[in-house]
Amino acid sequence: MSTSVNAGSRLDRLPIGPFHRRIMLLIGIGMFFDGFDIYIAGTVLSVTLKTGFSTLAQNAAFISATFVGMMLGSFGTGFLGDRYGRRFTYQFNLLLFGIASLAAAFAPNMAFLIACRFVMGVGLGAENVVGYSTMTEFVPARTRGKWLGFTAVCVVTGLPVALLVASVLVPQFGWRSMFVLGGIGALVVWYMRKSLPESPRWLEAVGRTAEAEALMQAIEKEAAQGRPLPAPAVTTPVPVSPDLGTLFTAPLLSRMIVGAICLITINTLLYGFVTWLPVFFVKQGLSIATSFGYSLLMALGAPIGSAIGALTADRWGRKPTIIGASMISVMLGILYPMISDPILLPAVGFALTVPIYVLVAILFGVYIPELFPTEVRLRASGIVNTLGRGATIVTPFLVVSLFESRGVAGVMALMIGLLVLQIITVWALGIEPRHRSLEELKAEESASPVLSEAS
Repeated sequence: MSTSVNAGSRLDRLPIGPFHRRIMLLIGIGMFFDGFDIYIAGTVLSVTLKTGFSTLAQNAAFISATFVGMMLGSFGTGFLGDRYGRRFTYQFNLLLFGIASLAAAFAPNMAFLIACRFVMGVGLGAENVVGYSTMTEFVPARTRGKWLGFTAVCVVTGLPVALLVASVLVPQFGWRSMFVLGGIGALVVWYMRKSLPESPRWLEAVGRTAEAEALMQAIEKEAAQGRPLPAPAVTTPVPVSPDLGTLFTAPLLSRMIVGAICLITINTLLYGFVTWLPVFFVKQGLSIATSFGYSLLMALGAPIGSAIGALTADRWGRKPTIIGASMISVMLGILYPMISDPILLPAVGFALTVPIYVLVAILFGVYIPELFPTEVRLRASGIVNTLGRGATIVTPFLVVSLFESRGVAGVMALMIGLLVLQIITVWALGIEPRHRSLEELKAEESASPVLSEAS
């Protein structure tokens, strides 16, 4: 059997078919439960507080435990995924947060629930990194943006679904039912995912060429469906050192800077603005019931924005979409604090949520995994995700301080400042991966972003 597998070019020339849809289904459902579990915190904590199961301080500890766990999960999964493979890692993290979620449903006290939430956070942070990166390595370059963008749609759909399911389940069965549902869902997906193959790109990158060749032949047989396949492009392998230090020297250092700034920005937007909308609405004079209704409207902007991101990534390119969505967010962010009209307020809030979630799809789902070579993809993605998650730990304190001193305008000033920094960084240092193979991007010197964009 030949061991010169050329996995990247062979995967890129496959026609989209049942194989890709199966991969998307298995990764997408896991990512949906990842999103669902992240977003149940708000629905659960209000009930635990009201029933006396928790205090405000314990609720804050619960949220902090989630983010600290996600930060450690993002960091740790990078090393696991590059060392032991994508398949082992996504199965391990899904099992981890599934079991921890079921344990949380039986928590005898809030301290135990917080400990379970920390373990869930580790699994959630890992799933976010490995799910997108695995999908990146399977999908052809010509449609990679769309498929990765729709993977992000799976995650953010967890937000409105968690709110709607909670409104039905929690009054009938209590807050524990949310953890039961999330845990059982994760474990069912874990069992289904046993049929998900390892990444041939990773197998080839670590020298397991015989396994990569056997797997590629099986994938090609499934994808061809009895029809001849086009010949793969001939590529010259570009070796990349798997050492951690590779990430902090050219050409990958500039990509690490782009990844870190983008993920710090989008995490701050999500956890410094979007999740605080109910508080802002109440402070702006709306009732709590109206605030919840407005928040649900905002939540619908999540899948809409992410779908727009998915559909534009391959058409317009990653850099134009990131810069364009950031500029629209800046303009609406300037307008938002000036509005007090009860009709205009949710309309502009919704309009602002949509480009933020365009950025969520492009940055989390598409752009960040594309920036890095297969040999170090998970570690690099894990590190920049860790920095992004780290920002969420300090964001609540910054938001409260700015809101108390400057109101909503103060909070928006922080968001606008980060968006402007993101625009400049992506424009100056970012590469353009649209319609380009991962192997071509690996070889590119990102020190020449203007030339690479034109190519």
